[in-house]
Amino acid sequence: MINSNDRDTLYIPVGLKTKTEIFDGFGKDELYQTIIATLIAGVVDVFLFLITRKLPLCVLFILVAIAGNVMIFTKDAINLSVVDHLKNMIMFHRSQKKYPYIIDKFGLKK
Repeated sequence: MINSNDRDTLYIPVGLKTKTEIFDGFGKDELYQTIIATLIAGVVDVFLFLITRKLPLCVLFILVAIAGNVMIFTKDAINLSVVDHLKNMIMFHRSQKKYPYIIDKFGLKK
């Protein structure tokens, strides 16, 4: 028998994932973003090797690029990655922050 208190209680599930993930916070979309960013870093790494001719430096660069890309594209507990946070900060910076209106003593806009 359902208790009247149970019927009035609303349960909101937290932490549900709508997409499958490779590991926590890193799914297929993040994998594709990481692959594209790593390919770009690979092109930069080839040019770095052609300029310096130092293989250990270039190997270290590509390994750090791969690890860094995984870190910046992995989503946290609130489902936002570092890149998402940066996008939100840029959007906030570009948004309107001054609201030029005047309210008189009766609360009416002029």
